[in-house]
Amino acid sequence: MEAFYHAVETDLARAGLSGIDLLVNNAGVSGPTARLEDQPVEDWLRTIDININGMFLMTRRAIPLLRAKGAGGSIITMRSNAGLLGCPLRGPYVASKWALIGLTKTLAMELGPEGIRANALCPASVEGPRIDRVIAADAAARGLTVDEVEREYKRQSSLRAFATNDDIVGMVRFLTSPAGQRISGQALAIDGHTESLSLDMDA
Repeated sequence: MEAFYHAVETDLARAGLSGIDLLVNNAGVSGPTARLEDQPVEDWLRTIDININGMFLMTRRAIPLLRAKGAGGSIITMRSNAGLLGCPLRGPYVASKWALIGLTKTLAMELGPEGIRANALCPASVEGPRIDRVIAADAAARGLTVDEVEREYKRQSSLRAFATNDDIVGMVRFLTSPAGQRISGQALAIDGHTESLSLDMDA
């Protein structure tokens, strides 16, 4: 982490910049797919470490850089609607996402008086190789086909579709634009209206 911090600060200095306007916390892992009693302890700890501690360490280092630019800074943390609803077979992942929503709200309270905002984006499944891996692991754990699980996931959304990268980018642009300057401390779902991530555990 120190090498990464040094590289960022070196790049800022070369560009003649004293701080940053935006931090997007996007690093994370999906974690294992299994019932809680079957979760390997080392997989639980790894998921919590990367998803929670990674965000903490990056944000902690970025706050002085955001503060150096004055009011108007923004922290956006990529979470998941699993952090709003829960999801079977994904215990460590869900726990980490719920924790980060709480941390985001705390940051909004701590930094708000300085004009720095903090929000969490909570998309549903996003098209791409990551959700393909999650679906494959879910199918294997439950003895279903990949197509069956994909259809089940899409049925969780009223729009019957996965989110896209463009959906996420559009929300980031909105939150960092003048139109989003009064939005802070929020966990914003981008999930096509999803009210439950429950699965047929008897399948």
